[in-house]
Amino acid sequence: MNTITLLIISNIFMTLAWYGHLKFFKGHATPMVYIILISWGIAFFEYCFQVPANRLGYGRLTATQLKIIQEVISIAVFMVFAWLVMGEKFKWNYGVSFGLIFGAVYFAFGFK
Repeated sequence: MNTITLLIISNIFMTLAWYGHLKFFKGHATPMVYIILISWGIAFFEYCFQVPANRLGYGRLTATQLKIIQEVISIAVFMVFAWLVMGEKFKWNYGVSFGLIFGAVYFAFGFK
């Protein structure tokens, strides 16, 4: 698998670990310690993909470029998650914000 694919898979697990409990464990019936342990368990799989992604990508890309790519993927995965899982609507200002992040990618990769 290539770096981008591994980062996408990693970010799916990350988003589920960070935000999944808001959908699947509504309210305060489940003790926080259980929510934390479940999130850590999911995050384990995030790291199983994220660490190899960065190790494979580093050298062809700088650490800064890897981080910028990861952030773009993170936001893209989150936007899909928010829409499909959380039922949130995509707003114009989210689109503008996402466009500005793509501007960061341009500046990170567009100049030697």
